[in-house]
Amino acid sequence: MRNEERTVGRSLGVRMGAALGAVVVLAAIHPPAQAAPDTGSWTTETVAPGVQVRAGVLRDADAEPSWTVTVQGPGAAPLGDRSWADDTAGRLRDAGFEPRVERVVWPAYADTPHGTMGWRVRVGSYGASGEAQGAREKVAAAGFTAVAEWTGYDGQHPADRESVHVAVIDPARFSGSVAATHDLSVADRETTSSVAAKRHSLVAVNGGFFVTSDADGVQGTMAGIAAYDGELESMAAGSRAALILADGGRHARIADLTSTVTARAGSSTYAVQGINRVPGKVRNCGRPGATPTELPRQDLTCSEADDLVKFTPRFRAALPTGPGTQVVLEADGRVVSTGPRGGTVPAGGSVLQGIGAASGWLTAHARQGERIALEEVVRDTAGRRVRLDADDSIVSAAPTLVKDGRIAIDAATEGTLDPKNLSFGYAWSNVRQPRTMAGLDKRGRLILATVDGRQPGVSEGFTLAEAARFMRSLGAVQALNLDGGGSTAMAVNGHLANVTSDATGERAVGDTVQVVP
Repeated sequence: MRNEERTVGRSLGVRMGAALGAVVVLAAIHPPAQAAPDTGSWTTETVAPGVQVRAGVLRDADAEPSWTVTVQGPGAAPLGDRSWADDTAGRLRDAGFEPRVERVVWPAYADTPHGTMGWRVRVGSYGASGEAQGAREKVAAAGFTAVAEWTGYDGQHPADRESVHVAVIDPARFSGSVAATHDLSVADRETTSSVAAKRHSLVAVNGGFFVTSDADGVQGTMAGIAAYDGELESMAAGSRAALILADGGRHARIADLTSTVTARAGSSTYAVQGINRVPGKVRNCGRPGATPTELPRQDLTCSEADDLVKFTPRFRAALPTGPGTQVVLEADGRVVSTGPRGGTVPAGGSVLQGIGAASGWLTAHARQGERIALEEVVRDTAGRRVRLDADDSIVSAAPTLVKDGRIAIDAATEGTLDPKNLSFGYAWSNVRQPRTMAGLDKRGRLILATVDGRQPGVSEGFTLAEAARFMRSLGAVQALNLDGGGSTAMAVNGHLANVTSDATGERAVGDTVQVVP
């Protein structure tokens, strides 16, 4: 196994680490070697003093990805145990196929088992997707559930090409600001580049997780903690990674954050479990009282039977309707009205909506002209309170990639995979995808990076483990994974710089991180 480093672009101190993988194939396939940078295709642009953008392609000349047919494991899992793999391979041979069995090993996560994750059964190696689809149909006709896959997406095999963009912002030299923003309304979606163009940004990347379907809430609202201009606009989904941009980005740090909001009417209090979301629906879970889990769970919408939600002036959309009680508050918290849910948030005011027991609490304690005080507290895992001022912002996602200079991926704790159920989060975490990442180096410089993906032979993307190694190779001592997939975007001088993966073009997202002169 090769584990070497090469230096690319001394001006950025960019060190491309080894693209290590873990697979033992009965046909004796070796672990992937390092993806070396193509020095001839790299570009460097200084877009402002203290802001530099570098773009290029990591290539592995020895990589030979191909199309193949993968048999689905038990249930919806992508892998099975050895007994299943041997039995499946035997049945495939009896049907006239020549299968291969691959042992897949757990990546080096901080909170998952080590050793064998499971076994995968595959048939054939093809140069084109059409050939693989034809083979898949034959395998399916023989009674197997299978998919055609590109092996370049495997974390256990080397990727031949990975297109990356890296922006480094030095607060000691940059005179502008870096902030998370949801632009004008937290209930809207907008592309990263369009927000960047409006704000005349030097660099911008997409931000945190957000609601993408009406079935899960209001599209565009954030599914994790978010703050803009010092105002908390969404609550944490459990304890998950966040980028805190204090003082306009001059003092940034990365930490796992939790949030609590308490409503007080006289001597009575009630816990607010959401800000700017549909009562009863908690995207990515992670709230007390949520079912089926109070833990963070990526892309799962949990429910709350008793739910109190605050709406801020930035929720510029029709308020959710349905059973329950709504209280309209003035800026100082005084009750303007109590009634059914609906309408809009008044300028300068706020709204509380309650269902279940929370509805009863509002009915009993919200009296016109009297005050309901709201206390909002954000803390990191050390218990330190994060106080928000007007030039502070927070963008969050999951999981942590690098902590205290070491790779420390807490994928299970932050809910992006489940070691006991490989049907949950396997592709999200362990298959190469487009990724957006943020980190800080030991000099306090902010690193914003993207890798394109889902483009066979053009750019495969990173697994979480590869994203962490990449950020560490750039000198990051703290790093987190932001939203990725079709959301991954970097804009430079207001123009989209990378190639996004959605067939329809750049995706409209929730919040973004903008570097503004």
